Amino acid sequence: MSIPASFELPDFYHFPPFFTIQPVLSTREKQLGQWRELILKYHTDLKIKTMVLHECPLWKNANIGRELNAEEILVVVDDFVKSGHGEWEDPNQRTRCRILWRKPEQLASDVYEWAVANGYIGSVCTVYELHSGEDVNGMSFQGADEELLRRALGILEEQEKCTIFKGETSSEDGIKFR
Repeated sequence: MSIPASFELPDFYHFPPFFTIQPVLSTREKQLGQWRELILKYHTDLKIKTMVLHECPLWKNANIGRELNAEEILVVVDDFVKSGHGEWEDPNQRTRCRILWRKPEQLASDVYEWAVANGYIGSVCTVYELHSGEDVNGMSFQGADEELLRRALGILEEQEKCTIFKGETSSEDGIKFR
């Protein structure tokens, strides 16, 4: 798998030391921050919900002959998970990471702002409409991982900003915004 030409890589991706975990703590923290930004942007821009570690093309830059080894990849992805933008799907093996395009709290806020702006307060829509409906084109939650979207809705329900109703199927579950 290679990085699509449509994805613009940042300048630091072409700097050889970026592909070696730095020993000085302050430098390593900056480096890991750049990795977090790159991983999130890549997966968000390309609408990739799960990163399979051994298939991710970001770890290797053939143009400069550099790549992260397996141990370094785990350092980077563990840091990414700790930041709140990822979750291990298989915490014991650590081979698959769910990418949280937005943190659940951010997504909850985005969904509620959308509901207010589009006149959904007092109305009902389905999980499917929030995920794939015409009204959500360009929104941060369009095409989001369903489990993440449900967590965001759960936050809104706890905040008493919505009520969730069970439908015949999970995509038919209804949400009434208040």
